[in-house]
Amino acid sequence: MTLTQPATAPPGTGAHRSILQGMLAVGVFAIVGKVAGAAKEMAVAWRYGVSPEIDAYLFVFNLVSWPVAVWAGVLAVTLIPMEARIREESPAGLRHFRAELLGATLLVGLALSLIARLALPPLLQSGFLGLPPRTVELALRMVPALAWLTVPGLLVGLYSTWMMSGGRHANTLLEGVPALGILLAVLLVGGIEPLVWGTLAGTVVQLGLVARASGAGDTGHRPAFGLASAHWRPFWSGFGIMMLGQAVMTFATLVDQFFAARLGEGAISSIGYANRLIALALGILATAVTRATLPVFARSAAEGGEVRALALRWAGGMALVGVAVVAVGWVLGPWAVRLVYERGTFTATDTDVVARLLRLGLLQLPPYVASLVLVSLHSSLGHYRLLLASGVLGLSVKALASWLLLPGFGAGALMLSAAVVYAANTVLLMRRIPR
Repeated sequence: MTLTQPATAPPGTGAHRSILQGMLAVGVFAIVGKVAGAAKEMAVAWRYGVSPEIDAYLFVFNLVSWPVAVWAGVLAVTLIPMEARIREESPAGLRHFRAELLGATLLVGLALSLIARLALPPLLQSGFLGLPPRTVELALRMVPALAWLTVPGLLVGLYSTWMMSGGRHANTLLEGVPALGILLAVLLVGGIEPLVWGTLAGTVVQLGLVARASGAGDTGHRPAFGLASAHWRPFWSGFGIMMLGQAVMTFATLVDQFFAARLGEGAISSIGYANRLIALALGILATAVTRATLPVFARSAAEGGEVRALALRWAGGMALVGVAVVAVGWVLGPWAVRLVYERGTFTATDTDVVARLLRLGLLQLPPYVASLVLVSLHSSLGHYRLLLASGVLGLSVKALASWLLLPGFGAGALMLSAAVVYAANTVLLMRRIPR
């Protein structure tokens, strides 16, 4: 009598399915959020155009939100794999560790807000940055309110990471809330105040919604001030290295600002408009890729599964998706700039400038999305020193490429250099995948 063996799925099929399902869910939520962002950009372009107001807002906002972006990025790539291992080995201690991490986040946020409030005015007034006088004047008026973004921003990053760690992705949908706050404020009120208070109010509302969705009312999500948990040691071993690497890598955004500040009035806002359109495509891809692959890679690594082939397949596939997006964006880019921005004080000349920058900036997409998959892989394997090295490499390449390309391409050099950075990082991360 012959026994019929049950059919089994090929190795990795479940992981592929989990990544695809997560990517679809995150992608849908990200698209909804980006629609809100696009509406906000239309209102901002109508009200302000390419102007000193937008130069000043972007300069201060990017400086203040830089540590928030670093924090959120580091938490995602270190805490999710760590919590996956804790659930496998000692789940009882996770609740207390989360409470202490929440308390530490509150203290760090307050300290960063105070530093921004005290340090930014002297920096802006020093003349070191090369900003035009009108831009400096407007930026100084924005600092007192925008400096407080760090507290709700860091908390949003923490609660969002907890949601992703549990396989939930509604936080992606809620990322459009600050854009809605700015949209409503800009439509209702004139002057620069809508940009400032709309940003702050929208972020606070986002915090409340994300905290509620993550279950912040549970006892494990109430802050505890201390470092008694046994999980702090492994957390710091990865977090410290990744924090330095992420800070170095994301500092490239500020490098762009420092270069653009010396290119004259309107350069920062032109680059900002182009980057925000790029972010509509890049943000959807990046959010879907990272938030879908990292939890799956982390679980596979914690369970002793094979993740190398899985990661390589998805890196190659996402690079091809990036190429397709570049092709479509190159053709439709000028039309998109005209559709989204060209009204009110945003002129046809501004459209030509921003469309050129948009096309050059799109070239970063294929290596960027491929490198994101590889970052998820190395994060799940605990290769934090390698990720630090990729950050150092990225910042070095960014500064050198911008300096070399600036004479020939002007502001476009800052867009092209991003593609060079991600190509270099992809090569490095590919070469260091363990066999």
